[in-house]
Amino acid sequence: MRYYFAPMEGITGYIYRNAHHTFFPGVDKYFTPFLVPNQNRRFSYREMQDIMPEHNNQIRLVPQILTNQADAFIWTALELKQLGYNEVNLNLGCPSGTVVSKKKGSGFLAFQDELDLFLDKVCSELDMKISIKTRIGKDSPKEFSELIQIYNKYQLEELIIHPRIQKDYYKNSPDLEVFGTAFASSVNPVCYNGDLFTVHDYEKFVEQFPDIQTIMLGRGLLMNPGLLQGIENHKLLNKDRFLQFHNTIYQGYQETISGGKNVLFKMKELWFYMGRMFTNPDKYLKKIKKAEKLIDYEMAVSNLFREQEIMDNITAISL
Repeated sequence: MRYYFAPMEGITGYIYRNAHHTFFPGVDKYFTPFLVPNQNRRFSYREMQDIMPEHNNQIRLVPQILTNQADAFIWTALELKQLGYNEVNLNLGCPSGTVVSKKKGSGFLAFQDELDLFLDKVCSELDMKISIKTRIGKDSPKEFSELIQIYNKYQLEELIIHPRIQKDYYKNSPDLEVFGTAFASSVNPVCYNGDLFTVHDYEKFVEQFPDIQTIMLGRGLLMNPGLLQGIENHKLLNKDRFLQFHNTIYQGYQETISGGKNVLFKMKELWFYMGRMFTNPDKYLKKIKKAEKLIDYEMAVSNLFREQEIMDNITAISL
């Protein structure tokens, strides 16, 4: 089995990715939070920092691009090729209302003729590997029967399928019936993504799809950064290693982000997920959330790690 780490905007930047690779190796591909080509045809400072080869030299990284303009995609891909990347990923999955209203992300799925023309141009003009991360439709799962016909026209590196429609956001359950049909009918390699939060979730999914060879994990890895070790070796998340992982990210943010409040904002985003791994975490998470100074944050985190244990045998969780 190959494992990918899904991109999460504002969270899985290079500091997080490198810390994760150091303490919890096993991810075959990491994906960047989406890059948005702008009119000036240049990367923002934040984007450039995230894709610089020297910030990602220990991992296999695939940049993800969010656009509905073929020329913009091609320009971005060629710039990335100059930096040494040989694969780019098209984001057709983002369900955000602001993205969808601009006919991007999963909003692009509703314009199938335009999507077909887009793929025809980028696949014919780029000498690079192109993968797609897609939902199964914007308004209805029935849309995917036509979408898969479009995808099958092109030689893709792989098709990463999150079997929800745009309107689901992350609610309801992934449509495994549609995924099964897509898995059977795709001429391109298929990767599954969606709601694999625990070892139990993974094992149940693989039992249903024993021929699957690639899995993309996202929120499950943010919650339990050692999830792959649980899947492969049935090892529980080690609390000391978890603390080292946290401290490395925390230190990295302090070295690269200006202002304690900005550092705290980044760390608090992570605790929405990581806090679920502890027994009785509520009062600690409340203090973390309310912390306005680094010293208060550090004390709350220290108390949590010292006084609570890592949850074991998690069989079900909702995120």
